Amino acid sequence: MKELRSGVPDLEEELGRPGPALVAGAADWPGDVVVLGAGGKTGAGIASMARRALDAAGREGVQVLAVSRWTGAGARAGLEKLGVRTLAADLSDPAAVDGLPDAAVVIHLVGAKFGTASAPEQAWMTNTVLPAFVARRYRSARIVALSTGNVYGMTAAVTGGSRESDEPRPVGDYAVTCRGREQVFTHAARTQETPVALIRLNYAVEPRYGVLADLARTLLAGRPVDLGAGAVNVVWQRYANEVVLRSAGHAATPEPFILNLTGPETAGVRALATRLAEHLDVVPQFTGEEPATSLLADATLCHTLFGYPDRTLGQLVELQARWITEGGELWDMPTKFERRDGQF
Repeated sequence: MKELRSGVPDLEEELGRPGPALVAGAADWPGDVVVLGAGGKTGAGIASMARRALDAAGREGVQVLAVSRWTGAGARAGLEKLGVRTLAADLSDPAAVDGLPDAAVVIHLVGAKFGTASAPEQAWMTNTVLPAFVARRYRSARIVALSTGNVYGMTAAVTGGSRESDEPRPVGDYAVTCRGREQVFTHAARTQETPVALIRLNYAVEPRYGVLADLARTLLAGRPVDLGAGAVNVVWQRYANEVVLRSAGHAATPEPFILNLTGPETAGVRALATRLAEHLDVVPQFTGEEPATSLLADATLCHTLFGYPDRTLGQLVELQARWITEGGELWDMPTKFERRDGQF
């Protein structure tokens, strides 16, 4: 396992590193790949990984196109250096979506979460209407759409978390509209014979962002850790990127392939914070009470199909602590994982 320090280039190289199984899968991709929403926090890693997997498979002639509004130039330039073609587009405009190049594989990462409590109409537009434009434009492609474990209800930790076969019980506009996104793509699978994979992700982490970064910041600031979430699932971002791409081979019709994507451990927030505090050499403080239920997912199917994550929870905690103490870059993007009311 590669050692990571506080250098962003080293981290980004690792987040876009394809494993052998992905390279083998990329050899069978039926054509060009489009990554929609590539300017978000996960998009660069997924687009660069797709490009590197195709190159390693000897398919340099197959294009990877990264589409976003590209409000920041850095990520776009980095992808172009790797050979990823980039395109600026407002995907809420159906004409812009209709004008996108053809593709055989579509990775749909577009979503609205933060700020949706104050502007729920944005969540409905981005999470439910926009996917209809994409499904119409790419009716003949294999579509992998990122969703969220928030579509499930709360469960007790002893149950192991929600399974893919469980009935969704979303709470709040974000979760409800994400379920709407799933239903729009399900409609495409059933009526257009579009192969679809729906990936319900719970808390991918890397040292710049995520649940562990949130906890580390809170601990170093001397603030009490909120125990309201009870327990969480987290998963290494590189593994999550690879599973999303490998799921293109499992996209199905008329019923979509549905997958919970997270780590194998159920981690209590108190235990996570305590372990992080030991590495950070601080005394943890806590507030609130630990509830009987939490938002948790059972990722047994994911691990059966794709293997276990290449970094354990303990290794992720150590990486996070080392990164922040060495002055590594952090993103000002709190996850708000402690919210139980669905308001983001």
